[in-house]
Amino acid sequence: MTIAYRGTEYHGWQTQPALPSYKGNAPAEGEGIPTIQETVRKAIISVVGHPINFVGASRTDAGVHAKGQLAMFDTDMVQIPLNGMRMAINSRLPSDILVRKIQPAPNDYDVIRWVSSKRYQYQIWNAPDRPVFFADLAWHRWHLLDIDAMQRAARLFTGEHDFASFARPGHGRDNTVRTILACEVNYRRPRLIIGIEGTGFLWNMIRIMVGTLVEIGMGRYAPESITEMLAAKNREAAGPTAPPHGLYLQWIKATDHAPQLADS
Repeated sequence: MTIAYRGTEYHGWQTQPALPSYKGNAPAEGEGIPTIQETVRKAIISVVGHPINFVGASRTDAGVHAKGQLAMFDTDMVQIPLNGMRMAINSRLPSDILVRKIQPAPNDYDVIRWVSSKRYQYQIWNAPDRPVFFADLAWHRWHLLDIDAMQRAARLFTGEHDFASFARPGHGRDNTVRTILACEVNYRRPRLIIGIEGTGFLWNMIRIMVGTLVEIGMGRYAPESITEMLAAKNREAAGPTAPPHGLYLQWIKATDHAPQLADS
């Protein structure tokens, strides 16, 4: 499945129980708090008529959006035409979630292990006034930004590096080396889009990279400081974490052959 969603009203992708700290309405017995995975899973079950194991290729945090999340489930209700199944599931979903595509997969397909690369976009509204009608879809930065400096800095992220300085503490990964295939800064006033493609990412890695690039655009760091930050392998060496509401999971590419484990 390929799924698009506006993450504003959800506590991220991953199904979560209602912990004592949860301040929203108590979910029904056996259900979790509002997440994308929980919401889509219930819609699928209502169509196929049996329990499913519903798995996503990537986890997104609360408030983060997606244009092309990949997910999978198994069903024996194969007599339902795929587009008919897609339309039936969409009819049971809220307006901020859409199943864009359903297609069959090989019997040994694993939506997590078969990922080859992912691309994220981060949207910044760079103008004096905030974007009133979509404030939850872009990070407002009114500061004059040096776009050329941000572009030069972004190029230094490409390649294989240890991104320990760009990961939230407690990420739980033994290996913090990741490969960035592309990191681009595109500006068409007032929209500034940062696109980042990689084979895998650490917790908050994209948002810390974006926060650091914005600091460079504001003149608080030199573009070349990216190299020093990577070498430091210390979270305190890099810039702040950008807020979640400007981040979009743009697409996920899957292999068509024997899988290799990919960190999400």
